[in-house]
Parts: sequence; C-alpha cells; structure tokens
Amino acid sequence: ITNPRDFTTDKHHKVDDEPYGGGVGMVMKIDPIVAALESLPQQPRREVVLMTPQGEPMAQSLFWQWSTRLDQLIVICGHYEGIDERILNVVTREVSLGDFVLTCGEIPALALLNGVIRLLPGTVAKRDSLHYDSFESGLLDYPHYTRPAEFRGWPVPDVLRSGNHAAIDQWRRQQQIERTRERRPDLYERWRQQEWENKYEHGYRPFARVLTRPEDCPMSIRIGNGYDIHRLGPDRPLILGGVTIPHTLGLLGHSDADVLTHAIMDALLGALSLGDIGRYFPPTDDKWKGADSLELLDQVHQMVNAKGWSIGNLDTVVVAEQPKLKPHIATMQARLAERLTISTEQIGIKATTNEKLGPTGREEGISAYAVVLLVQ
Repeated sequence: ITNPRDFTTDKHHKVDDEPYGGGVGMVMKIDPIVAALESLPQQPRREVVLMTPQGEPMAQSLFWQWSTRLDQLIVICGHYEGIDERILNVVTREVSLGDFVLTCGEIPALALLNGVIRLLPGTVAKRDSLHYDSFESGLLDYPHYTRPAEFRGWPVPDVLRSGNHAAIDQWRRQQQIERTRERRPDLYERWRQQEWENKYEHGYRPFARVLTRPEDCPMSIRIGNGYDIHRLGPDRPLILGGVTIPHTLGLLGHSDADVLTHAIMDALLGALSLGDIGRYFPPTDDKWKGADSLELLDQVHQMVNAKGWSIGNLDTVVVAEQPKLKPHIATMQARLAERLTISTEQIGIKATTNEKLGPTGREEGISAYAVVLLVQ
C-alpha cells in the first residue's frame, strides 16, 4: 500500500483541490499520485489500473488474464469527485465494479485483488475446482447440496443420491442452463451465441434457418487489414511474431520493428475504425523506444476486447527474401496465439518472397500483411 499523501509538498499533505471551471466536490491532484506511482519498482509485465465507474466491468476472463500474464498489478483508488483526468497518461486500464458509485476505490480494488489472487497457484488447494466456477463455461454454477438429505421437508434432489454419475452430470448441466436463463438472461444469450458459433466451427451449417430466422444467427463480424514494412540494417535483432530469428541483419525501427506483429495490430485497429498503431505508439515518443511489440499487441487486444469483440481468425503473410522463415512459423503461431488468447488453428502465417522485385526483393527490408475477422 502506497499513500499519495506521503508524496505531497505542503504542510497539510493535501491530495485534493477545487476543480477547474467550478462545480461541486473536490478532485484528487495528479502530482502526488504520479509521484507515488513512480516510486514503485517497475516489473516488465505490468498493468496500471484505475478504479472508476467509467471503466470496463470486472470479469472472470480479466482475472485469468492478469493472473497468468502479469508480473505486477498496480491499482489506483480514487476518492471525492474523481482524479485529475491527466492520470490517464499513466494508466493502462480503467476498471469498474459495476454501474454504481462508492465513496472510494478501495472497495472495488479489494474485489479485484481477491478475484486475481485466488487464481494464482497455491491459493486454492484443488486448483481444478476453479474451472467449475460460475462464468467459467459462460453459465452460472449449478445448485450444491450436502447432508442432511432432508431438512424441514426440503429434500435433496433424488438424482444427486442416485449414484448415476452420467445422470448427475446431465442434471447439473441442465440446471446451469435453466438458472442462467432465468437469473441472467444477458449471460444466457451470450452463451447461446457461443454455442451456435462452436457448432458452426465444427461443421454445423443451418443456412436455411439463418435465411428464414435471423435471430438464429446473432453474430456480428468486422474485418480489418494491416500492412507494415521496415528496412533491414546491421546490429539489430530480427524479430517476427515475437520470435527472434537468427540472421545477419535486423529490422530498423523505433520499437523492435516486428513487422508481423505491427501488421496484426493495424488489422485489429482497422477492423474497429480505431486508426493505426502510430496513433497509439508514435515513433516520436521515447516511451516506445525499443518497445516489445508483443506488449503493444496486448494493449491493442485489450482495446478490442473492451469493445466486446473477439478474434474469429487471423491470416498473415510475411514477405522476405532471406532468411527462410518456414522453420519458425510454428513458434510464431504459438507465441501470437498465447498473447491473443486464441488457438494456433485460428492463426495463419505464410512466408513468401517477392521474386527479387521491389525493396523486399532487393533484400532492403521485410514486409507483412494481415487480415483479421472479429466476431461479436
């Protein structure tokens, strides 16, 4: 716990002040909070989270992402009317506990920390039980019972005492579906859509029903294209798809110049009309000098998820005369799939030459193309 009051310069240790432009309430000042943040040791993979009613809702998927992919999670808790808006220059994510207002950010922060910590190895004795929690399958949990078999005339369902495990599994599954439909119709509709998509992926093609009943196909799609090219030069590593590839030359650029990852980011942003990577990671900003493009990809992927979209599939082409990339494609697929939280079957990576034509053909640089399908 780091107290912003310890980083004030006045004798009263004020962390709030009146808002510019007038209005009710007080606003937390930016300078003590940023000073407190900068006093902390920085881990390579970290998220700086601002607790705010304006943020994205907490979700189980978010807790899993943080518990498996971060070294450091910093939570900024607001008070009063909020924090000076310039805090967003150091925040990487805004998160909310729900559509209501509390007196301080510590209460939702405690929920956030509990949700993440319980997923860390060693916290829950039977780790497999985590995968049976509510929301893990997209449905609420089924009912649970224990002894006595009957209490005040309220019996345990007979099927749970039958010893027929197949029947018990079927009953529990049906209870999950019914409970979710009755108590959380929003979750139920989301689950139903996912079930439809899964069937579609495995060969189910109800074209007649789609044409006659559009509600049977609620999925929306967006398609994005991305392209990037960087010049080759000495004394630089050659990084493609987050994989360092042995070569005498590397790609020149402000970041690590990973053209494949850059093309993917542009495709993701383009699908949602969010501009390109130069808008978010400008080469004029020293903050991104030498940046790991996979870390930048994480931020773009979070933006996509925050808008309610997920990746259906991703197809890419890398154009390079040298070196031969075929031996590295599987590793690149695995690395990108891990960062995008999708399967390797959803990522296509092809390598080709430009038949000695143009800048890539003359081995002056390497380029990459990407096409992404987003589904909602």
